[in-house]
Formats: sequence, C-alpha cells, structure tokens
Amino acid sequence: MKLRDYQQRSIDELYAWFNAGHEGNPCMVLPTGSGKSHIIAALCKDALQQWPETKVLMLTHVKELISQNAEKMREHWQNAPLGIYSSSLKKKQLGEPITFAGIQSVRDKAHQLGHIDLVIIDECHLVSHKNEGGYRNLLSDLSVINPRLRVIGLTATPYRLNHGLITDKPALFDDMLMPVTIEYLISKGFLCTLKSKMTKTKLDTSEVHKRGGEFIESELQAAVDTDDKNKDVVSEVIRLAGDRKAWLFFCAGIDHAKHVKDMLISKGITAECVTGKTPHAQRDRIIADYKAGKIRALTNANVLTTGFDYPDIDLIAMLRPTMSCSLYVQMAGRGMRPKSHTDHCLVLDFAGVVETHGPITNVKPPNKKEPGKEREAPVKVCDECAELVAISAKVCPACGHRFPEPEEAASTLKLRNDDIMGIEGSEIEVTSWNWRKHTSKASGKEMLAVTYYGALSDAPVTEYFCVDHEGYAGDKAKSLFNKICANSNVNAVYSGNVDLDRVAAYMQKKSTPPSLIEYTKDGKFYRVINRSWDV
Repeated sequence: MKLRDYQQRSIDELYAWFNAGHEGNPCMVLPTGSGKSHIIAALCKDALQQWPETKVLMLTHVKELISQNAEKMREHWQNAPLGIYSSSLKKKQLGEPITFAGIQSVRDKAHQLGHIDLVIIDECHLVSHKNEGGYRNLLSDLSVINPRLRVIGLTATPYRLNHGLITDKPALFDDMLMPVTIEYLISKGFLCTLKSKMTKTKLDTSEVHKRGGEFIESELQAAVDTDDKNKDVVSEVIRLAGDRKAWLFFCAGIDHAKHVKDMLISKGITAECVTGKTPHAQRDRIIADYKAGKIRALTNANVLTTGFDYPDIDLIAMLRPTMSCSLYVQMAGRGMRPKSHTDHCLVLDFAGVVETHGPITNVKPPNKKEPGKEREAPVKVCDECAELVAISAKVCPACGHRFPEPEEAASTLKLRNDDIMGIEGSEIEVTSWNWRKHTSKASGKEMLAVTYYGALSDAPVTEYFCVDHEGYAGDKAKSLFNKICANSNVNAVYSGNVDLDRVAAYMQKKSTPPSLIEYTKDGKFYRVINRSWDV
C-alpha cells in the first residue's frame, strides 16, 4: 500500500531526526484524520525489514485503536509477524516481533514482553509528564531490560491540561515533529471542513468551580443539566439540523447524556446514549445501529472521542464545557472525515469551547504551571512597525501605536458563523515576495520575515517565523519554514544556528514565491493560512 506524500514525509522526518544524533524520544504531531495508523504500520514494516531482529511494542489505551492499528498493519504487510495483547479484545498473544497492546493489559507485564527495542505510543498525550502511571511504569521496567529502548509518540494534541506542551520538562518526549497541517489535509481533500452557527442557547459555567484546571464534573452537570436547558438545546439543534442524518452530542456527564437522549426521543428523534457504564456488547450494537442509519442522534459522556470514527457524522453538538484544548480538538475531529453525502460537518457550540480555545487550526497550547518560574509572555505583532510585544501591552514600545482595548480584542474570538476552522480568508495573487531578518527592538530576538506583494490595489501581507525561539513556537516556525522551502524550489532545511541575514538573502535569491496566498487577520496582524504554487 502506497503512503500519501505527507505520511511518507512523516517517516522521513523521523529518520532524519534520529540520524541527526538526537537523544531521547520524539513525538510526531499529526492532525486527527491524517492516518496515523498507516504511518505506524509503515514504520513497523520498515523497521522489521531493515533490522530483522527488532522487537516493536505498539501501545494505546482503547481497544478500538488496537484493532484499527492492527488492521492497517495487515493491509500494509499481509503476513506481518504480529500479535495482539488486549483483555478487551480477548487476545493475549506474545512472542511475535510486533505486539499491539492495550496499556491496561500490559502495564505490569514487562518481564513477559521481554527485550523491546522500539515502543510506539498512539495518543501519547495521555502519558504522564511525571515518572508515574501505567505508561511510565511499564517503560521504566522495559528500560531495565533494554537500556537503549527508544520511544516514538503520535498525537494530534501535544499538550496536557495544567502541564503545558508534551515536551515541557519533566517529560518523556524531547522534541516534536510536525509534518502536516489541518489546512493542507483539507486542501487535498483528505479532511472536510467544519462549519459553525451561532446558538441562542448558552450553557453558563460562571458559578462552576475548577479542580486541577478542569471544571468539577458534579458542579458542571448541575449547572448545565436542567430540563429547561436540555429542551432549549434540543429544540435549537432540531431547528438548525435540517436534513442532516448523523448527530453526535458531547455531554457533561452520564446523567446529562441520558437526559439529552430522553429529550431528543420526546421530540421524535431516534436517539441512543453511550457512556463509560454502557456494557461493551450494548455499546457495539448502538454504534453499529448509528452507523447503519437506524439511530439519528447519539449522546455520550467521555467516550466517543479517540478511537471512534464514523465519517458521515454531519452535526456535532458541544454541550460539554471544558478547559482542555485536547478534548476540544478531539471532539471537533470526529466531524472532519470526508463524507459520502456532504462537504462539511456543522458544529453547534452551546458550551463556548471555540470561544475558549480558538479555531482548531490555531489552538493555543495550555501554559505549564511552574511556581516561582516566569514563562515568556505570549506576544502580538504591532501592525504599524511589526514589533513583537507582550500580549498585554496597550502601547507598542517601539513606535507608540496604541492597541485596541482588551474588550474589543476579545470580541473577535466569539463564535460566529464558520469561524471554528479559522481557515477562510482573503486571497492575493502574488507577484513577488521579500525576505529579511527582523529584530525585535523590545526583546532583541531575531526572526525571519517575508512580505507578499500582489497588485497595486492589494495591501502587502507580512508573516514572521520565529525559527530560533525555543519550545512550541520555534518548532512550529521551523516546520512551516521548511515546508515553504520545499515548495519554493529551495533544497535546504533550517535546523538553527545560522545567520538569519544569510538565510533571508538566500531565500530572496533562490526561492520561487507562491502564485497565490490565502490570509486572514488575527486581531490587527496577518496570518497566512494557505500558499499555492499550483495556479
């Protein structure tokens, strides 16, 4: 089976990372729906065929992902030496070079697994930052058997609530590789778009307390799960749904999911409910009926996120307020598979999660809480002089430009039609571009800048690449810059420690600008969301 271009690029970037001599463990950041199971399969096959003595352990946390990953492994390699160890799947097969396993089933069985060379973890954002929990305990035990054990993680959401990025220390993972974006997958037809509409009904969490950074579930259910609110929500969903055929509701808890299901049925909608307490056989039957079109609406509480895929879901109702951007992205991702009957999925956000976390193409990772240690403040760009300044600044320290008041700036984040994707913008047919080094007058930090020029009537659009910054921002900037190099006929990869004046001069001389860009505004500055060299 032939991999898609970005799937092969994922493996190539991974090998390049190892070949560069990096120590530690990398994490591949891949959007929901990008086909992580195909990448895992190809990686396992390549490892075994190049190094036949290799022992691979593929770990995840739900039986659906174990089955899905094993199935794709068979598609890529029909006679793969593969075993499955999962109590939920009633299989306990050890001894093969490749073992696909559930962490709950093998977390205390390192001595039975024996010598493992490579561990691949799907949905690796669930691995604890601290040296505790099922994953970390198993990896510690396996490292005693093989001190040279390496770990590769895969996730669409490389951050944890209250812990920050997946690479923030202390952490298992040391670096992030980001070979593809949601925007690219949509442009190629591998994912479909989400569209959102404003809802009149809003679920109020102002009186709900938080514990560990997240809403306390008992208080949250008490706040949002009332007959009047459930009636208003269901009535509005029915009004906005039209002829959509597969509705998925994310609820605040088990009781809430049951009550919303009952309200749907009372309004004449075929509906079922799935929670963590639903027996496995009953859950499988309900999901099968849902996919067969026998059930129009499916409510759930903390179940149908990772490991659940039904491409024809065409309406998602978010009734579960959350401070977790990972959960938000996972919920939204259920609607992004290409569909047989429409080109998008409607998202109705009654819970304010889009307003809280932003478009899913530009989710802001949570900060890591480190008492006594100051973190670098988020920044914004002055639209008058392009200076990077603190997000809280009222006046640009370089040119004196006064920024909008916070109330005005915050209003741009509120949910409006179609903004959940954050990828619809204006277009410019590019006639030329100009690369330069930009140095912040306030912080002294250097970055690359490029300005795109169109017709005389088009305003120039400038974007910035903070390629030498540390952490997520720097990793993301390097990844994006390298993709631009590859598309603009520049045979180079930026890995740091290079004079940016030289880089800018090289790009100006050797690169080919895109023929078209699509851009939008984040506040007062530009964000380029698509570049095309094909027109």
